[in-house]
Amino acid sequence: MHGGGPEITNYMQRLGMPIEFYQGLRVTDAAAMEIVKMVLVGKVNKELVSAINQHGRLAVGIAGDDGNLIKAKQLDERLGRVGEITCIDTTVVENLIEDGFIPVIATVAAGDDGGSYNINADLVAGEIASALGAEKVIFLTDVDGLYADFADKESLISALSLGEAERMVADDALSTGMIPKVGACIHALRAGVPRAHILNGITPHALLLEVYTDAGVGTMITHTGSLGLPDDDMYIAYEDEVTL
Repeated sequence: MHGGGPEITNYMQRLGMPIEFYQGLRVTDAAAMEIVKMVLVGKVNKELVSAINQHGRLAVGIAGDDGNLIKAKQLDERLGRVGEITCIDTTVVENLIEDGFIPVIATVAAGDDGGSYNINADLVAGEIASALGAEKVIFLTDVDGLYADFADKESLISALSLGEAERMVADDALSTGMIPKVGACIHALRAGVPRAHILNGITPHALLLEVYTDAGVGTMITHTGSLGLPDDDMYIAYEDEVTL
């Protein structure tokens, strides 16, 4: 799943369109939605597919409104065509995976009104991971992970529990950019995904280093956290999933 915020902003600036954010989400009127769809589906998606397919016949690009993969309704009138996910139908994704392809998904959703909605890519990733029953969900960004104090680069949090992550959200302890990512991690874990990772996608071999080394290079959020013990309030809800 991918977004394309910087590319969208760049094109809107070139066209002299107003750029506005509300609670970390892009205000998307009808004109802006055309740009969002053009950039996400027609540009960023195809560039990612082409990059992957340099290594073989591997990837297929789709948008969230293909096969009604993602259905949405308006999240808030103040945000315009920004959507809240109402339904995930993974049929098209499962068919591509079964045929040996990597689905590359632009996070544009289909609305019941026949229009399209702009959806935060982090939220989509969490929802689709849950719907697919994924073993883990990985968020690639341009910082190394979650920090106890962002100004202190030595304070990177290597692992934390679902409960700790929820407390950070409740205490407003996250930067604006991390709010949707951590929120998506929480949602995915609540829906049964065993673990979520936040990594710096610019770091060479970040996925291999995170998944196949003990220390990792980013932040991992699980039901058990860094101590290997489940949160008290998580144990009952996730007793079947937690390995003791």
